[in-house]
Amino acid sequence: MMTLSSRATAAAFASLFLISSAFAQTATPATPAPAAKAAPAAPAEKKAEKPRSAASLECSKEADAKDVHGKERKKFMSECKKAAKDAAAKPKS
Repeated sequence: MMTLSSRATAAAFASLFLISSAFAQTATPATPAPAAKAAPAAPAEKKAEKPRSAASLECSKEADAKDVHGKERKKFMSECKKAAKDAAAKPKS
């Protein structure tokens, strides 16, 4: 035989399951949003990936060889590419 508090608890759980359908998503509204604002392009689609330069690839290989990661890698890559750019800008004599 169930006690009154057990019955109340069972009724509460049953009502939660039955009422959950009331909060389910309803049909879409009759007036759709403007198409221009409805589907903004994803950031990956906006920006085409640039091909990496030879200097960037070389610096990346050096960073891998030195096992540099995180902020240190970013700093190393920046300095390495800057040095490669300066070396390329100097006239060879």
